[in-house]
Amino acid sequence: MHPVRRSLVLGLAAAGWLKAATAQAFDHGYAAWDAVLKRHVRWLPDGKQSRVAYAALAADRPALKTVLDGFSAVTAAQFAGFSRAQQMAFLINAYNAFTIELVLSEYPKLKSIKDLAPIWSSPWKKSFVKLLGETRTLDWIEHEQLRPRYAEPRVHTAIVCASIGCPALRPDAFTAERLDEQLEDGMRRFLGDRTRNRASADKLEVSSIFKWFREDFESGHQGFNKVEDVFARYAAQLSGEPAVQEQLRARKLAPTFLDYDWSLNDAGR
Repeated sequence: MHPVRRSLVLGLAAAGWLKAATAQAFDHGYAAWDAVLKRHVRWLPDGKQSRVAYAALAADRPALKTVLDGFSAVTAAQFAGFSRAQQMAFLINAYNAFTIELVLSEYPKLKSIKDLAPIWSSPWKKSFVKLLGETRTLDWIEHEQLRPRYAEPRVHTAIVCASIGCPALRPDAFTAERLDEQLEDGMRRFLGDRTRNRASADKLEVSSIFKWFREDFESGHQGFNKVEDVFARYAAQLSGEPAVQEQLRARKLAPTFLDYDWSLNDAGR
């Protein structure tokens, strides 16, 4: 083989090996992030809500920084080589980890994540998330990646806005292998929480999440063509009364939307 051609072939082979080795080096089990969550996130006794020990997390911030640095080190090319489930798990975990970092940037001075931005702006529009080679916002992860690219409505119970009104932050990392199971578990826990979603005779009161993101729950994905299809599927979580469950499954109860509690999901309060 001609020396120049041989060098080119070897160079391309080395580049391919390096890309494969880099992709393999990323921990899709999220051991470091999982350990942080297990140390500082706890289910409440009902198993429907969780609380975050932000004070303890503040003292453990070097461990969180290691996690964030790991997310930031992933390149766009490397991410493109992930499977669909791996990409989703990566984005969900990154969203939740960077949300905690945002809270810690002003903790304990804040009572709500909304305190982190003036009234005319939004904390989710802050450019501080170093991800896939650029500085992004939390809104970019949610509204430009997770929602349009993957069209999975159950993701709304996976990404957590550090508020009591939110679905629970899980004390374990999302992984590609368990993604469907974890998304389904999140929906069941959230719809089963009577403080945020409940049904009784002739009355259905649900979280404002189903109003804000109604289009996602009416997109046909997961078999949801109308938001009432969500409540039909999770009728057993919304009510323990067979007659009420039957009304839900027959789509006879129109939802009304509850006020959202933006108080910080802080274990210390």
